[in-house]
Amino acid sequence: MKSTRLLAATAVAGAAVLVLSGCVAKTGAAASGALTVTSTGDDCAVSAGSAPSGTVAFTVDNRSEQVTEFYLLASDGLRIVGEVENIAPGASRNLTVVAQPGDYYTLCKPGMVGDGVGKAAFTVTGDAVAVEGPDAEQKQQAVDLYAAFVKDQVGQLIPAGQTFAAAYAGGADAAAREQFPRVRAYYERIEPIAEALGDLDPRIDYREVDAVAEGLDWTGFHRIEKDLWVPAQDALNADGETPAWSGWVPSTPAERATYGDKLIADTQELYDYVHSDAFTQALDAQGVAGISNGAIALLDEVATGKISGEEDWWSGTDLYDFAANVEGSKMAFSLVRDFAESKGDKGAALVGRIDGGYADLEAALAAHGSADAGFVPYSQLTEADKRQLTELINALAEPLSQLTVTILE
Repeated sequence: MKSTRLLAATAVAGAAVLVLSGCVAKTGAAASGALTVTSTGDDCAVSAGSAPSGTVAFTVDNRSEQVTEFYLLASDGLRIVGEVENIAPGASRNLTVVAQPGDYYTLCKPGMVGDGVGKAAFTVTGDAVAVEGPDAEQKQQAVDLYAAFVKDQVGQLIPAGQTFAAAYAGGADAAAREQFPRVRAYYERIEPIAEALGDLDPRIDYREVDAVAEGLDWTGFHRIEKDLWVPAQDALNADGETPAWSGWVPSTPAERATYGDKLIADTQELYDYVHSDAFTQALDAQGVAGISNGAIALLDEVATGKISGEEDWWSGTDLYDFAANVEGSKMAFSLVRDFAESKGDKGAALVGRIDGGYADLEAALAAHGSADAGFVPYSQLTEADKRQLTELINALAEPLSQLTVTILE
């Protein structure tokens, strides 16, 4: 459901994995020497593929013709655990982190959009590093990492959305259908950000039934979806009452171009916002409570829309959205879990319940496919499947609803 607008957040891996410098590593792990990173238009060459745990410094030299960014990603290749951005051509910037043992990836992003280049494995060896520092400083680091994740997801949404819109406008429906759920995943992981910006989410992601109910022009992903998956003559709309073909005329090539351009313009507006001072100020004002509330809001997105199969009514790709919402919610939780766990036995018990809830939900989703390999159409789920997913969502939602108040105690 899209009617509730919450300024909440998805997030990235938390302090248990890695934190930006500024806190003190309590172990005796020696700081590694600075590693050099050479960012070009098609590569991201790091001088070494590993470093000992503790303080790790990267000096990033931009030899491309575009402004670039450098990322250190967690082992899933998605979560951002450190980044430096806005490195001008010919300039150098430094990134210093306190790194725990584990597997990571390095990546550069010339132009600050798209998937990036030169993604390579990076390993941190040695013993775990205990980190201490002012609470306020650690919380600000969590907010900063969340902001980096949002910018990265929107940065990938822009070129992927342009490719998708071009396929749709050009009548390459098979290609557009294949791209549709994967492009939407970037948006679904950070959806509450757009929901906080007035009519931006309605323009990008309203279902037909919601647009009609609110008297809005219907545009965005789901308007395009209906063109790509033309409803059967006897199909009903998402309200279960209105014939899908009632007043429906498939878009002309010119109209497709207009809808595609509109989607690109609206997602560009989102990109501009998350790179603005207003976005930074909004995140700073919310602090870690905003991140925690984002975990809750994204799970609510699953409970109120995806689990019913009403989100992607024509395509049946709801499980992709489901998975992306859960990913965003889990990332938000991972960023603030240490703050909850530090609240004594009560906090530790809550974290344990939430960890278990995510694991159970992810396992149930995996039985129906994956974002990479593809999910089954939602219509193939049995009532027992849907009931299981609903029960797991509810089981996770209960402890997750206590997260923000626990953090703020």
